[in-house]
Amino acid sequence: MDAAQLPSLLPSLAWFTLVAHHGSFTKASAEVGITRAALSQNLKALEQRLNVRLLHRTTRHLSLTEEGRQLLEVLQPALSSIQRAIHELDDAGLEPSGLLRVNTSRIAAKMLLEPHMGEFLARFPKLQLELVMDDGLSNIVADGCDAGLRFGESLAEHMVAVPVSPPMEMAVVATPGYFKRHGTPQQPTDLSQHNCVRYRQTSSGAIFRWEFSAPSKTATAARHDFTVEPHGSVTTNDDEGMIRAALQGVGMVQHLELALRPYLLDGRLVRVLQPWCKPFPGLYLYAPTRDKMPAKLRALIDFLVEKRELLNVSAEPVLRKPSRRRLGST
Repeated sequence: MDAAQLPSLLPSLAWFTLVAHHGSFTKASAEVGITRAALSQNLKALEQRLNVRLLHRTTRHLSLTEEGRQLLEVLQPALSSIQRAIHELDDAGLEPSGLLRVNTSRIAAKMLLEPHMGEFLARFPKLQLELVMDDGLSNIVADGCDAGLRFGESLAEHMVAVPVSPPMEMAVVATPGYFKRHGTPQQPTDLSQHNCVRYRQTSSGAIFRWEFSAPSKTATAARHDFTVEPHGSVTTNDDEGMIRAALQGVGMVQHLELALRPYLLDGRLVRVLQPWCKPFPGLYLYAPTRDKMPAKLRALIDFLVEKRELLNVSAEPVLRKPSRRRLGST
């Protein structure tokens, strides 16, 4: 067939796909708004032009021939791509709108989304935001979410990852009063002599092991990563409860420096073992790979990248302050 004839066939091919989807001329004709007879005649003409039988017809039953099935397997994804492209063109230039579902760990939501929720929704008033709290590693697409927030870049197939925070560090902290009473640990092995507030991970139920990396003797030497099982009188599966326990002088905690930053800045908590805590990749926003990203998802990415720069700036005072993997991920 001459390629020049293809445009004239497109309506008939689309109607064939619709008839095959419904398995009925009556249902398909009702959807497109033409008579059943007209639709049937159109598909007969398509079969004549292709010189192949596409449908088995009886008075009570309609089914695909082998050739019809093969054609449908090619047409369905092609027509779906065309429909998606048309919808995305409709969205182009429009204000972001609709429901935006974000799968996120609780700690990621507390640090990046919840503090700026009011500003985000005021900037994009036609958006509705739904946060799906999940500390496990769920399938973002299968769960019907538009995007997900996770620590580290670990790309699954057909996904894109955008960094929305600077690199992060774990920090070991306690109150000045606690260290005055119990002394200051100089290395992770000293933790066996201290009361450590423990975190029980919500998805696995395991106690979070404190993460360390031995300081390198030279700039080029590799660092040795290891973990330490904490022991203490308090165990919780709530990271904010863990911080409250530390603020009361109950014991030491290891948590994200970013989450502890306000208390380090005002002096209520003091950081120790800093040379043993190396930076690691921060939070990434994951989303399905698409040729053209929906306006609502682009709005969220741009907003979080903007806030990432503020996190870089606010980190400077803490990093300069001398000191006397990740909770919520499993």
